[in-house]
Amino acid sequence: IPVRLVKGAYWDTEIKLGQELGLESYPVFTRKIHTDVSYLAGVRQALAAGDSIYPQFATHNAHTLASVLHYAGSRRDYEFQRLHGMGEELYAEVIDPDKLGRPCRVYAPVGSHEDLLPYLVRRLLENGANTSFVNRMVDESIDVQDIVADPLLATRESEFLPHPKIVAPSALFAPERKNSAGINLPDRLKSRVLLADMQAAMEKTFKAHPLVGGKAMPGDEAPSLNPANVSEVVGHCCLAQPEQVDQAIALASAAQGAWSRTPANERAEIIERAADLFEENGPELLALCVAEAGKIIPDAISELREAVDFLRYYAQQARESFAYPVRLPGPTGERNTLSMRGRGVFVCISPWNFPLAIFSGQVGAALAAGNAVLAKPAEQTPLVAFRAVELLLEAGVPPDVLHFLPGDGAAIGGRVVADPRVAGVAFTGSTETARLINQTLASRDGPIAVLIAETGGQNAMFVDSSALPEQVVLDSVFSAFNSAGQRCSALRLLCVQEDIAPRVIELLAGHMDELGIGDPALLATDVGPTIDEEARALLTAHIDRMNEEANVLHRCKLPEATNSGIFFAPTLIEIDSVDQLKREVFGPVLHVLRYRGKDFEKMVGAVNATGYGLTMGLHSRIDSRAKKLAELSGAGNVYINRNMIGAVVGVQPFGGRGLSGTGPKAGGPHYLPRFGTEVTVSNNISAVGGNASLLSLDSD
Repeated sequence: IPVRLVKGAYWDTEIKLGQELGLESYPVFTRKIHTDVSYLAGVRQALAAGDSIYPQFATHNAHTLASVLHYAGSRRDYEFQRLHGMGEELYAEVIDPDKLGRPCRVYAPVGSHEDLLPYLVRRLLENGANTSFVNRMVDESIDVQDIVADPLLATRESEFLPHPKIVAPSALFAPERKNSAGINLPDRLKSRVLLADMQAAMEKTFKAHPLVGGKAMPGDEAPSLNPANVSEVVGHCCLAQPEQVDQAIALASAAQGAWSRTPANERAEIIERAADLFEENGPELLALCVAEAGKIIPDAISELREAVDFLRYYAQQARESFAYPVRLPGPTGERNTLSMRGRGVFVCISPWNFPLAIFSGQVGAALAAGNAVLAKPAEQTPLVAFRAVELLLEAGVPPDVLHFLPGDGAAIGGRVVADPRVAGVAFTGSTETARLINQTLASRDGPIAVLIAETGGQNAMFVDSSALPEQVVLDSVFSAFNSAGQRCSALRLLCVQEDIAPRVIELLAGHMDELGIGDPALLATDVGPTIDEEARALLTAHIDRMNEEANVLHRCKLPEATNSGIFFAPTLIEIDSVDQLKREVFGPVLHVLRYRGKDFEKMVGAVNATGYGLTMGLHSRIDSRAKKLAELSGAGNVYINRNMIGAVVGVQPFGGRGLSGTGPKAGGPHYLPRFGTEVTVSNNISAVGGNASLLSLDSD
């Protein structure tokens, strides 16, 4: 059996992915010398296998090559390998029959210019790295003894420890906060345990009910159904009654002052304990996200991690912004300070597409800032939100400070928002509902309330002729069809320069056919169900209109197994104008629009003219074009040469402008202060004792 041992890999990519996924450890070594030692161990094992395998050693490292020759001795039942254009002088010694006389296979990349250019760039990056043997070998400033040093000795000198400058994924944001924990799903030892724990969690009966002052309240019971199989009842939820809303507002108003006066560090510790409890109860929360919200398992893991990151991030922000007064400059004899306090009672209204992350982010921010909270979850996903509230209360949030009010949006949400005792509303949902909330707040008596809204988007990605079609397709399909397209940040419009549009469309259709559509509880599934029949009906109506006004290029086939659920086939549609998109299409539908290269700025302007401004993307190898898009875009988040979803808390603050929201961005440094109010105290210390008083006042 031919077995190829290769030196060099996508080390930097694996490190980045390990950090992004929050893995327990990295799947690659963080020191090159560890890779070298591991390769030499593999060489010895391959040679020790005798007649069972035919080893092929691919390396440009002279030390590694010499080690292979040493281990092999007089044996000749193996070969070396090198890349075309590299290692010619080194291997001239190897293949010379008068010297070593060992065979060497030469690999040469074959293909068109557009295919080989990325390969060439990759090779240049690898061989240009400061740890690369090829690079160090031609560096005259490096002593040859350092180049050929024994990697095992160097490994012992570092005591076999990882590289200190590449921190573990869990410490990525240290010392401010701990990174949320992910799981390496391809590792069957870990995924098997997770799936078993999720299955065990679903064996109990879930029931949610209003929580007012920490007490369960009665109400009409409504079933929560699995959108992947509507015959399956995940659990039941008692709906809040109008009088319970009034009771919750009264208790919250009375309790908020004491909670706001609680030291910010103590509030932060409670929020951080809740984050830890979320992780400890991860399998149950994941199972609920899959069963009640129809999320595929990788998306559920990402959602749990985002919820944990929100809680820890806002706890950190509370310590920075709300813990101590800020000393301000002032005239001689005055002591000026600025303090942040909670605004009062906040209503948090969250959507069904992120029933854990957005729900926890809104509630966690409001609590961390010192507000009392009335939490109104989406009607479709109350069980997930109820479990989150239970864990927040378990962590130490006072029951009179946090109340849970599930129910109809108009009946419950409308009643809460209209109450003049409510100081602010955090809302994520449709633009139309945000307008209604804004009008209600504006028309009521009492203090002027704050509205923090994140709404929909008409999100576009631009692709010019310099882009790599394969990468465009991977990022487009992921951005458009992940979560069945039910993300406010999802790609809706792919604007492709006409020069490469045919190739991109061909690849898009082919990749769509590779998507696994079905039960979100299966790891093989890529696209799960839509949330309910109302959502599917809106998508169906849109496709009917597009059949008359545009060109439906491709639709995926739904497997028979999807008949028992609320599924919608991923669809690709070509349109002629941005104006054909009247409103946001919330589901797995991607529209393609061709444009001429000279019309790039005009196309960006057309997208901006829709009034939405959430996410926008670009695939291009031209830096000036990327800068131009960032300058022209009306979107809150701009993504260059990557997908357009999955913003990371504290790294990519998320939020839009115009019809897409009010700001400030969730998971960013300006979000938490919006939940607070500022108090400035100016003290004329010279009037009460001069310098002696100044000393006593400064002693704190």
